[in-house]
Amino acid sequence: MNEAQKVFPVSWDQFHRDARALAWRLNEAGPFTALVCITRGGLVPAAIVARELGVRIIETVCIVSYDDEKRQGELQVLKGVAEQVAKLGDGAGILVIDDLVDTGATARLVRDMLPKAHFATVYAKPLGRPLVDTFITEVSQDTWIYFPWDTALSFVPPIVKGAA
Repeated sequence: MNEAQKVFPVSWDQFHRDARALAWRLNEAGPFTALVCITRGGLVPAAIVARELGVRIIETVCIVSYDDEKRQGELQVLKGVAEQVAKLGDGAGILVIDDLVDTGATARLVRDMLPKAHFATVYAKPLGRPLVDTFITEVSQDTWIYFPWDTALSFVPPIVKGAA
């Protein structure tokens, strides 16, 4: 990933609205027998979507793709999809959820694991967009999204006092 030049901060309220909007779109694409979330970013939208769609079988796939805060490194699978879930028709009827598809590297890896799964993300960037079946918001490739779990509330001085 190139160094992001734009930032897109997302609040908890906005993320919840976007995840529920994703659930509305997915409701027409289902039904789904199981949900696989890509950790860690996919945990929050997966919980919201699973609740909204009434999905009770929830599995995780754990992949490390960022070796520091803003640089994507080599992919490492820490935990694959449980065999019991993976064998459900090569992913047919399975919904895969993540917060974001960026370059598509993680999505490609999970698609190889579950080729027939429906892949959904809350946000999508152009390089990863072709790998996603459903998403809510597309952002430019040079945008860094600050998710609510990555930020904290803090005082910002007024512009007149020299705040950027």
